[in-house]
Amino acid sequence: MATEKDYQSLYDRIAALREQVANKLSADLIANPQLADAINQQIDDLLASVVNADEKATPPPDKGLAQLAGIGPDAAKDLGVTRIPPGVEPYDETITSERIIATGDVYYIYQHEKIGVFRVVQKLQELFRAGTVRLSGGQGAYALYQFDRREVLRYTQRDRLAAYRRVFGYGGGPVPTGSRANTDFHKLFAHFIHQVTLFWRDKRISDVIRERAYDPSFGSIAIVRRSGLDLRNNLKWLSFGHLNVLRVEVMQLLEEAFKILNSDDIKRLFGADNAWDVVEEVLIRYFNERLVTSPRQRMGVTGREVLRWLAQPHILQTARSQFETLLLEIAEYSEEWLTSAQAMGLAGRPATARVLPWTQSSPIPPGDPSKQVAGVASPRRAPARSPRAHEYEYEY
Repeated sequence: MATEKDYQSLYDRIAALREQVANKLSADLIANPQLADAINQQIDDLLASVVNADEKATPPPDKGLAQLAGIGPDAAKDLGVTRIPPGVEPYDETITSERIIATGDVYYIYQHEKIGVFRVVQKLQELFRAGTVRLSGGQGAYALYQFDRREVLRYTQRDRLAAYRRVFGYGGGPVPTGSRANTDFHKLFAHFIHQVTLFWRDKRISDVIRERAYDPSFGSIAIVRRSGLDLRNNLKWLSFGHLNVLRVEVMQLLEEAFKILNSDDIKRLFGADNAWDVVEEVLIRYFNERLVTSPRQRMGVTGREVLRWLAQPHILQTARSQFETLLLEIAEYSEEWLTSAQAMGLAGRPATARVLPWTQSSPIPPGDPSKQVAGVASPRRAPARSPRAHEYEYEY
C-alpha cells in the first residue's frame, strides 16, 4: 500500500533513472535508435509491476480516510504517510471483443445487402411463384420453396435495415424506438483506415530514402492508435442488444442464399458459371442497375478484417516494433478498402489535414475564415469538393 511520499518518490526515481540511462547511452542511442524503445519498454514494465503490486494490496477498512483526516491512533502526522491509490482501470481496456467482431460481421452483411443478394433471391422467388421461368423440381427450385417457408422465422428486411442504421448510420430507414443512428461511424472508420494506409506509405518512403529510417515523423503510431480507439469507442455503445444474434441468423441466411444461387438449375437458367454471375445477371435484367459487385464485396471482406483486428488488444500496444508487426496484418486490407471506396466516391485520401477535429469531417478550404475552428490552421491547398461530398458519411 503506497503512501503519498512513496508515490512521489517512485516517479521521481523513475524519471532520474530514465535521465541517467539516456546520459550514459547517448552515443549508442544515436547509432541505434531501436535501443531507446527497448530501454523505455523495460523501464515501463518495471513501473507497471510496482503499480500492479500496489493495486493488489488490501486497503484498510476505511480506505485510509481516518488516517488522512487525523482520526484515531493511526492518524497521519503529515501528508506524506497517507495512502494514495494508483488509479482506476483504463477506459480503453474495458471493451468486449465479441461485440466488435459482431459489428464486423454486420458490416460484411451490409455490403452484400447493398450489392443486392437478398433482392436477387426475392426476385427469383417472385418469378418461381409466377411460373415465368423454367424452374420446377430442381435443387434450386426446392431451395427457393424452403427459403420462402422459413421467412416467417427470420429477422425481416426492416429489422436488418434498422440495425444498419443504428450501428453504422447507413441508409434512411427508421431506427428502433429509444435508439439513434450512429452518424459518426463512417467518418471515424474512413479516418482510421486512412491513417493506417498513411502510416505504411510514410514507412515505405522512409525506408527508401534513408537507410535504417526510424524517425517518428515517418509513420506515427500515436495517430493510428488514437484514430483506432476513437472508432472502437464509437462502436462500444452501439454494439449492445440483439446485434449478436441478428448477425448469426443473417450470416446463415446469406449462406443459404448463395447455395440457391449456385445450384445447377438456377445457373443453367441464366447461363451463369457461378453464383455471382447469377446475381449480376438478375440485377442487370430485372433491376437495370449499374453493377458494383466487385468493389462492394471487397469492401465487405476488408472492412470486416479491419474491425476484427480492432476488436483485439493490438491497438493498445505502445512499443513501436510490436505495434508495426501487429498493424501489418491489416495494412493491405486497409489499402484495398480505401481504394475501392475511393473508386466509388465513398471515401477520399485527404492530403493536407492529417488529423481533423471531432466535429469537422473535411478540411476547410483556404480563404474561408468564417469556418475556421479555433486552434486549427487552414491547409495550404484543399481538393475541390462537390456539394454532395459529405453524403457518403450517411448514405453509403
